[in-house]
Amino acid sequence: MNYDIIHISGKPHVLVPIHDFTALKNAGTNTNLPNEIMEQITLGQDSSIKIIRKYKGMTQADLAKAAEISRPYLTEIETGRKDGSIRALKSIAGALDVSLELVS
Repeated sequence: MNYDIIHISGKPHVLVPIHDFTALKNAGTNTNLPNEIMEQITLGQDSSIKIIRKYKGMTQADLAKAAEISRPYLTEIETGRKDGSIRALKSIAGALDVSLELVS
């Protein structure tokens, strides 16, 4: 593993390539998603639900129906306007066939 050490405000920090960081972060996690998808989730530039939904080839309407929630509610969860209830997140995780941890 390649890494660099930098100092910020006098404290050492380790810079690790995202691929290595994702592997470390997800070590021991049983996921059926490819590394590229896990890296996108790790970067946090988009909603993990949206990333996984698109990877699985689902529209918002498809996922909302499978999760038994409304499409507008799913949109609010994906965009971060609402956190989503634990019931909704469990239902979304089930519809996407991933762990609850990945969608919350």
